[in-house]
Amino acid sequence: MTSVSARTALRTVAIVSCLPYITLKTAWVAGSRVGIPDGSVLLDHRALMAVTNGGSVLMDGAVVVLALLLTRPWGLRVPAWLLALPMWTATGLLLPIMTGYPAQLLAGALGGDTGGAEAAGRPFLHAWVFGVVYGGFILQGLSLGALFVLYARDRWGHLWRGTLGELPASPTAPALRAAAVAASLLALAPGTAHLLWAAGSTAGLTPDRAAGRDSGFHVLEAVYVLWIAVAVAGVLLLAFRRSALPLRVPLALAWGGSGATACWGGWLCLAALGSAGEAAEAATPGMVLTYAVQMLVGTLVVTLGAYFLAERAAGTRGAPA
Repeated sequence: MTSVSARTALRTVAIVSCLPYITLKTAWVAGSRVGIPDGSVLLDHRALMAVTNGGSVLMDGAVVVLALLLTRPWGLRVPAWLLALPMWTATGLLLPIMTGYPAQLLAGALGGDTGGAEAAGRPFLHAWVFGVVYGGFILQGLSLGALFVLYARDRWGHLWRGTLGELPASPTAPALRAAAVAASLLALAPGTAHLLWAAGSTAGLTPDRAAGRDSGFHVLEAVYVLWIAVAVAGVLLLAFRRSALPLRVPLALAWGGSGATACWGGWLCLAALGSAGEAAEAATPGMVLTYAVQMLVGTLVVTLGAYFLAERAAGTRGAPA
C-alpha cells in the first residue's frame, strides 16, 4: 500500500468512526432517550445535557476537520499552533480512553465488580452505549494518531533527529531543569490523590462517588496516575538530557502525557464545578483541587515542550542537513 492510499484509508477510518458518537449525541440533543435508562442522572438537567451534548458534537466534528487537514496539501500551510493545539487536545482526551476502556473490560472479564452505578442507586447509560462510543474513540485515536505521526514526520521530522545526549548546550537549560522539577513536584499532588483512590481510599470523595466505585473506577484512577507519570518522565528527560534515548521518545512522552493530564484534569474540573448546584452531588474541595492541579501540571509540561521545540527549531534553522 502506498503512502497516499494508506493516508486515505486512515482518513476514512477516522471520519467514519466519528459517526456513531455524533449520531447518538445529536439524537440526545433532539430529545431522544435512546441508550439512557429511566432514572439516569443525565435526565436531571436536560438543558445542561443539551448544551454539553452540542459541544461534544462540535468536538468530535473537529476530528473530521483534523483528518482532512492531516491528509490534504493545504494542511501543510496551516500555522503550527493552529494544528498543534486541537491535535494535542484530541490526543489528551483519547489516550486515557484508549488505555482505560480495554483495561476496564479486562478487569470485568477477570471478575471485577462492574455495578458501581447501580450500587449507588443512580443509573447512567445502558452498557451498549459505552461499547459503541468508546470503540469509536479507540478507532479515532489509532487512525488520527497514525495520520499525525506521518504529517509531523514530513513537516517537523528534523526537530527530533538524534539522541538526547547529542543535544547542544543551551543557555536556557538551567531554567528548563528548574521548571521541569517544579512541574514534577506539583504532579505529586494529583498523582498521589489518584493513586490513593485507585488503591481503595475514599478520602476526599463525595459519598455518592465513594458508593459508586467499582473495578472500572479503580482502573481509571490508575490510568490517570500512569499518564501523569508519563508526562513527568518526558519533561525530566528533556530537561536533564542524560540519556542515549532517541529525542523522539521523551517528546512523545511529554506530548501524550501532558495532553492526557491537562485535558482530563480540565474535563473533570468542569464536571465537578458543574455539579456545584446539587448539594448531594457537589464535588469536594479536594476533588476540585486535584483536578485543577492536574490540569496545571499538564499545561506546564506542554508549555515547556513547546519552548524546547521552538528553541530547537531556531537552532536548526539554516544548519546543514
